[in-house]
Amino acid sequence: MSLQTAGIHHITAFAGDPQANVDFYAGVLGLRMVKKTINFDAPDVYHLYFGNEEGAPGTVITFFPFPGARRGRIGGGQVGFTTYVIPQGSSAFWKERLHGFGISVVEADRFGEHYLQFKDNEGLQLELVERAEGAASTWSFAGVPAEMAIKGFGGAVLYSVNPERTAFVLESVMGMEKIGEFAGFARFRATGDLGNLIDLPMTAVPRGAGGAGTVHHIAWRAKDFEEHEMWRGIVNGGGFQPTPVIDRQYFHAVYFREEGGILFEIATDPPGFAVDEEMEALGEQLMLPAWYEERRPQIEQGLMPITVRDPKNVNL
Repeated sequence: MSLQTAGIHHITAFAGDPQANVDFYAGVLGLRMVKKTINFDAPDVYHLYFGNEEGAPGTVITFFPFPGARRGRIGGGQVGFTTYVIPQGSSAFWKERLHGFGISVVEADRFGEHYLQFKDNEGLQLELVERAEGAASTWSFAGVPAEMAIKGFGGAVLYSVNPERTAFVLESVMGMEKIGEFAGFARFRATGDLGNLIDLPMTAVPRGAGGAGTVHHIAWRAKDFEEHEMWRGIVNGGGFQPTPVIDRQYFHAVYFREEGGILFEIATDPPGFAVDEEMEALGEQLMLPAWYEERRPQIEQGLMPITVRDPKNVNL
């Protein structure tokens, strides 16, 4: 049985300074920090999640911020640009806001759409694009009113060392539809209305190097646990070597690396971020999985204190 992903579930990247990471994604971009936890595989490092008010699939970017981390090099085998979708008519607001924080903006056009491209404080490449589709955000913070707020992901630009094989995986494994070509890019559409458009340069990109300012992996949506098991079977049947299903507390995950070098994850929509916190309190406390609770004092002592703060009150 063939399946079609609805699109991006989340994107996970590396960062350095945890407080600077919070200041940029909550303070500058106005996203909500929906979860403050740890890297389950390296509990001395935070795992921070930023998205819309509820942290819905298709809106969440996550970070492993490690103080003193070396800067990575963006290249093949990575997400090149993380694309955010903003409401129609809001580009002027965002251009002015980014300039107000001293952030350089490059304007670009692709597939008939206009993009504002910029980098975060670590050099991670981001872009904003206006689109009508996708539910409006209800979150307002740090001078970003809800009517101007980022809705979630518009998609991503993938940098591949073997774009023909990456295209094959997008179409034949993940079930996306190729809908066009433009200036050396191929565009693929998933079935959802957020995180649903993937642009792939069809010229190989020299391999990048992981580190702060680069994406670790991109995760695709599975609607439930049953479908997730089916996805693992499809990936395995395609000749890849998926990991076992891993419980990440807020979703179940399976990982595999496609032939263009990009680490793919397939993640379940449920159970979501309210599984261990009330919706109105998301991101306020350090949340640990049960198997780390007995180590909470040592873990908390080893983590740099962070806080969500309005940038008008601090010097970013």
